[in-house]
Amino acid sequence: MSMTTENTSPGTHVGSRTAGRRGLRPEDNPRLGMDRSFPLEGILVIDLSRLLAGPVCGRMLADGGARVIHVERTGRGDDSRMLPPFTKDNVSEYYRIANTGKESVTLDFKDPADMELLKHMIAEADVLLENFRPGVMGRLGLDPEELVEWHPRLIVASISGFGQWGPMAEQAAYDTVVQAYSGIMDLTGYPERTAVRVGTSVSDMVAGQLGYAGIVTALYARERTGKGTTVDISMLDGTFTLLEQGLTSPEDEGAVLTRVGNRHPFCYPFDLYECADSPIYICTANDHLWRSLATALGHPEWICDPRLKGNPDRADNWEYCGDLIGAVLKTNTAAHWLKVIQEAGVPVAPVLGVEDTRRLPQIVERGMLKELGDGNVAMGTPIKYGAWNSYGSTKDAPQLDEEGDAIRAEFS
Repeated sequence: MSMTTENTSPGTHVGSRTAGRRGLRPEDNPRLGMDRSFPLEGILVIDLSRLLAGPVCGRMLADGGARVIHVERTGRGDDSRMLPPFTKDNVSEYYRIANTGKESVTLDFKDPADMELLKHMIAEADVLLENFRPGVMGRLGLDPEELVEWHPRLIVASISGFGQWGPMAEQAAYDTVVQAYSGIMDLTGYPERTAVRVGTSVSDMVAGQLGYAGIVTALYARERTGKGTTVDISMLDGTFTLLEQGLTSPEDEGAVLTRVGNRHPFCYPFDLYECADSPIYICTANDHLWRSLATALGHPEWICDPRLKGNPDRADNWEYCGDLIGAVLKTNTAAHWLKVIQEAGVPVAPVLGVEDTRRLPQIVERGMLKELGDGNVAMGTPIKYGAWNSYGSTKDAPQLDEEGDAIRAEFS
């Protein structure tokens, strides 16, 4: 059950026309620096990737001011163009999420003339981004290591399921396959039930973000050394780095972390609790916050209970602790307890649905839904600068081959 927050501004579906809505127009977001230049201006990226992980990386580069040319298959384009849901203009929202700010050109990799054009584009580029299965680039005559030898300042970034080397390198992967391998799925859900997929394409998204980080780091190193490099991003590697709780289990004691539902395995109270109308999530990671929470809930005597004295005690007796808290919270509404607990300085939140979150003033005012030049709305950039444009590109995702003629003329 989701809860709508109070005093929120009008929300939008990504792709809807929302010119003039509060908080989305650039002039309503002065901290986002629409009048400033971009940190990656002058950088040319050739984006051969498709679907999600690679395109998200390319979109982030475009939001940083790079020129990103998305090379798509002739006739069909990126596979994500066929994935629902679709806008009223019959454009895939899935494609738009990952490709705003880019240009599009279609090339047939089996056509010698098109491959020659692609090689001309690569020769002029700062970054080549791809997410084919390992080995495909070599078969196309575009082996990443050879490209860097031929173009010493080029950065070739490869994003794949399992990386460019290792015993699983050539295995096919989608986001959920990687989630299953990584351990994150096994840690998600309740102990009496089977594992649960994380509710978003977390392995794709983290790989795209790490791809951006790797590319920008390589660009900085190139400025110091003059040397380009390959960048190898594995979705499995990236997802594995998210397992801070699983990897902190005491291996020498033979402990194996298992699914614990909504609660934290090592801290308590750190869980989802039902109020009279809807749930809230409370986080107390230390004894100071526990004392603040107990006092705010009107039960300072809990502080002296030996079963609840320290974090390890509360974690061991979490059911007892949870029953005490739950009995109090059920006496009033979520809105009431949110106010009381927030005023006590204890981290707490309602459980919002995505439609509520996209209306959240904090999301809107920080430009996480941004208005594009055509009046449509897209996902904003999460990276905010003091000196640079933090709004990101205002160009919508391109139609298939939208800039094709101009690009072919430019690089012929």
